[in-house]
Amino acid sequence: MKRHVPNFLTCCNLLCGCLGIVFLLEDRNVPAAWFVWIACVFDFFDGFAARMLKVSSPIGKELDSLADVVSFGVLPSMVMYKMLADASSSEVIPYIGFMIAMFSALRLAIFNVDETQRDSFKGLNTPANTLFITSLPLLHGKVGDWLFLPATLIAITVIFSFLLVSRIDIFALKFKNFTWADNKIRFTFLALAVLLLITFQVAAIPLIILLYIGLSLGEKAFSR
Repeated sequence: MKRHVPNFLTCCNLLCGCLGIVFLLEDRNVPAAWFVWIACVFDFFDGFAARMLKVSSPIGKELDSLADVVSFGVLPSMVMYKMLADASSSEVIPYIGFMIAMFSALRLAIFNVDETQRDSFKGLNTPANTLFITSLPLLHGKVGDWLFLPATLIAITVIFSFLLVSRIDIFALKFKNFTWADNKIRFTFLALAVLLLITFQVAAIPLIILLYIGLSLGEKAFSR
């Protein structure tokens, strides 16, 4: 039975993505970000369970990517589509949001065949990208209207789509040990993330993702 545990958790991730899309389409008063947060938990623990139980398999790897396309590709695209539809009177502009789904699928395909992305990422990982996109609607009333202008939303879509498939080094939150010397960047990020959450609550999530990207770029520049 234990070999099915990781795949069950992966399917729970997929279910969260499906429910998020349904709730978004039906305009229910439940933010899509909530489903993404739960999907991220399942996405973390399916890999953790596979390693702990020593039941990793090629099928599990493929299933994980297929689930991620829905939860971390289609769902954030739908969120961006709705934000662009609300911000613009154009019938065409909202479809730009689906760039996120296309580039997320491409990013996941690259990750599956790229053997260099085991201890760190090349490009922004899809869960981090999705956390950023789906948390933007939570900022309504907390920041200026400039964030929800069509030009701003299109710029976010294009920039983050590029980050998904870029070759920028992004550190992974994987701890092989808990020594300060080997995990300075991770401990620094977690401490600052907690501080931002305490200060800004859910509005801190986009800032945390920007911090994640900034620290990754800073670490690379400093090491050079």
